[in-house]
Amino acid sequence: MDRMHELVKQLNEYAYQYYTLDNPTVSDVEYDRLYDELLALEKASGVVLDDSPTKRVGDVVLKKFNTVKHLGRLYSLDKCQTKEAMNEWLDKLISANHNKMPEVSLEYKFDGLTINMLYEDGKLVRAATRGNGIEGEDVTEQVKTIRCVPLSIAYKGQLEVQGEGIMLLSELAKYNAREDVTPLKNARNGVAGAIRNLDPKVTAERKLEVICYNVNYIPGVRFQTGKEMIDFLKENKFKTSDFYRLISTKDELLQGLDDILEKRPNLDFLIDGAVVKINDVNTREEYGFTEKFPKWAIAFKFPAEEVTTTLRDVIWQVSRTGKLNPIAVLDPVDLAGVTVSRATLSNISEIKRKDIKINSRVFIRRSNDVIPEITGIAEHTKDSKEIEAPTICPACGSPVEWQGVFVKCTNKNCAPAIISALSHFVSRDAMDIEGLSEKTLELLYREGKVSNYTDIYSLTEEDLTGLDSFKDKKISNTIKAIQDSRHTTLDKLLFAIGIPNIGKKSAKQLADEFKTLDGVIAATKEQLLSIEDFGDIMAQGVVDYFQNEKNVEHLNILLERGVVIEEKAVASGALVGKKVVLTGSLPTLKRSQAKELIEANGGSCFDSVSKAVNLVVAGEDAGSKLDKAKKLGIEIIDEAQLFALIKG
Repeated sequence: MDRMHELVKQLNEYAYQYYTLDNPTVSDVEYDRLYDELLALEKASGVVLDDSPTKRVGDVVLKKFNTVKHLGRLYSLDKCQTKEAMNEWLDKLISANHNKMPEVSLEYKFDGLTINMLYEDGKLVRAATRGNGIEGEDVTEQVKTIRCVPLSIAYKGQLEVQGEGIMLLSELAKYNAREDVTPLKNARNGVAGAIRNLDPKVTAERKLEVICYNVNYIPGVRFQTGKEMIDFLKENKFKTSDFYRLISTKDELLQGLDDILEKRPNLDFLIDGAVVKINDVNTREEYGFTEKFPKWAIAFKFPAEEVTTTLRDVIWQVSRTGKLNPIAVLDPVDLAGVTVSRATLSNISEIKRKDIKINSRVFIRRSNDVIPEITGIAEHTKDSKEIEAPTICPACGSPVEWQGVFVKCTNKNCAPAIISALSHFVSRDAMDIEGLSEKTLELLYREGKVSNYTDIYSLTEEDLTGLDSFKDKKISNTIKAIQDSRHTTLDKLLFAIGIPNIGKKSAKQLADEFKTLDGVIAATKEQLLSIEDFGDIMAQGVVDYFQNEKNVEHLNILLERGVVIEEKAVASGALVGKKVVLTGSLPTLKRSQAKELIEANGGSCFDSVSKAVNLVVAGEDAGSKLDKAKKLGIEIIDEAQLFALIKG
């Protein structure tokens, strides 16, 4: 056993030097000799140590991906694509920081797959994909095969480390040169297909790397800066980026962006931009988060790759709201390693503005490197012809009507719109009913089994029997998924039912503001307008939706069929009805503690100061929020006064 411990420690150190530091300190022959010795000892003893390099082979083929919950939430990043937009973002930082540029870091934005790794007692115990930021897929066995990921570390506390799984372009070229594999489209697909593969051997043979850049969760430890966090990762032998700059002026930052763009063609991995973060952690906490991303960081997206092809036709698809969306049918073309034959066209006004015509050659790009879009005309031909908006719905033949620049089907029972609405209702961020794909919902609709979302909760195993690809196990799993979804939260239900202009964030705001479904239904336009970011159109949309008796009737049917809303208890305490903004550093309370205290006593916390806010709790270095509160005449108190107010 002593020799096995010695070999594991030695081999892991050699692997760290080779895969993480790119500085091999031993020959392959010597490494293989020691590896074989360890393998022989493991076979003889029947013991394999937790951090043994032999565990990286990936022998176990998994049956399915399990969903796991991250200890700390994973956020996405706000984005900008021009230096003008970056300057605007920096100006906001400077304005909120007493007209002084805060120190920021500049890093690569790796183009791969986000991985979140959990360590306990110094051992890697779990790895997961980002998923929806709260839950992801368990890919522990796959990640264990990645050589630069340490199986054990010096730090013994609980720790989540966030990184980006990537495939080096040189490794992609070697892989695609093999005759025994199907060539990969690009490195991004290569890493996603390897991590999200039930056979970890596939992960191992693609020779991936994970570049770590964030400590996502570490109870009891507080870093003062982002740089201190990166140093901690290095000390624990995680692979980090070789590009990391601390910057204190706008000119330095803009020059840094140019430097990265210049380096981009010669890098051995894909990047799709750069990431800028405030370095000081206290300042980060001052800025806080939106529903989707931190306010103290931003991604600068590089220009998307652009190619030309011929637009052959335009089809009009019916959305869940009945709006007809124009979709371009293209001659297939390779764009960033993906074959593209369809692209978005926005609306007829935009089509005319860009002078887009059928049979013309067009420029297409992947917007934010995801959704292909037509950016303009490359060349008209003698066969070019105008694109005309339909006068009748292509799905049901009903007349259409104009709503601004959009065309909408007038038939409330238009099948594609109903199916799309049903698909939205069962989606993960809504009622989360696995097994009811859009194709299945279409079959059920055509068979007369479902015509609106209430019918889903009347489905039986008999209704699913005979549907394409539905066998006994899938039928029972789907019925169970429907049953499980009956217990939901108010914000998920509000998002699911498709209130016009209400997305995930605004659905949560409605739930937080009114607490119960009855409260939301009874909300007045004036009450809705008091919610942060709610404008006239959103507020009127909510009022109109619940004034429609049919919509309320459908909700009542859901409740009758067993849907249970886990409603929050109505708050009580000294701060009931108070909308509170926290700003500056408080003497004794952390920002999170102050927020919990306020909410526990009936108050609601907001990120920004507006007329809707009626209390500001200010500490040291409060900045622009305090100035704005004074201008608006909002009550301002300190931490001691907050305690006194709560105690009555």
